[in-house]
Amino acid sequence: MADSVGYAQIAASFRQQIQDGVLQPGATMPSLRQVCDEFGVAQTTANRAYKALKMEGLTIAKPGVGTVVAGPSSSNILARVRLHEGTGKALASGEISEILEVGTVGADELVAPRLDVDPGTPVHVRRRLVSRNGLPVHISTSYYPAYVVAAVPELTQRVSTGGSRELAAQRLGVSQDRVLEEVTSRLATGAEKEQLGLSAGDVVVSQVVRTVTLADDRVVEVAVKVVGGATILRWSTALAPETDT
Repeated sequence: MADSVGYAQIAASFRQQIQDGVLQPGATMPSLRQVCDEFGVAQTTANRAYKALKMEGLTIAKPGVGTVVAGPSSSNILARVRLHEGTGKALASGEISEILEVGTVGADELVAPRLDVDPGTPVHVRRRLVSRNGLPVHISTSYYPAYVVAAVPELTQRVSTGGSRELAAQRLGVSQDRVLEEVTSRLATGAEKEQLGLSAGDVVVSQVVRTVTLADDRVVEVAVKVVGGATILRWSTALAPETDT
């Protein structure tokens, strides 16, 4: 008999508990057998749900203990896409987004090739500081091509849209498909140190450049996120809506 509850629903339930603080960092997650009993599903379904949480960076495996909730971090884009799918919001409980800058700039050598425009081409920019429980988590600067701003004129205002990419995809009638994330390490600027509350002389931060593509292959956003820490990674993630098939 097929499971009446899909793995995505199970993952969403635990994701919400983690984001709401019901399951705190370091807390041990229920065993797979407990998940099977609670949701009435087969172990393969429970295991798939736990794998999704692990891939989102929300949980980690701890030898001799099991699966535990990961420590505080800046949520990756997949976790935020899934959160928006489930709640209609891109920010988790306890998070706030302060808009630092809104305007038009010339695409620089980092942004221009990713938006497939010539350097200096006017693009729209929104810079935000995301904090969690009163503490700064990351700075995110998003760059949008003209066609996105035409569809979502709210992006020109210093107000939260509740999920700019999601709103653009909805207005355009095309779903988000993939994100390419390129991570490098560098020294923080003076402004970044002040905004992130970093006090050391030379502070290393991770710069995450995200290029998000719609299902019709158009780039909907190039975002540059700055967060404390030094990691050099590069990966691509599917953003298409989850199904339980």
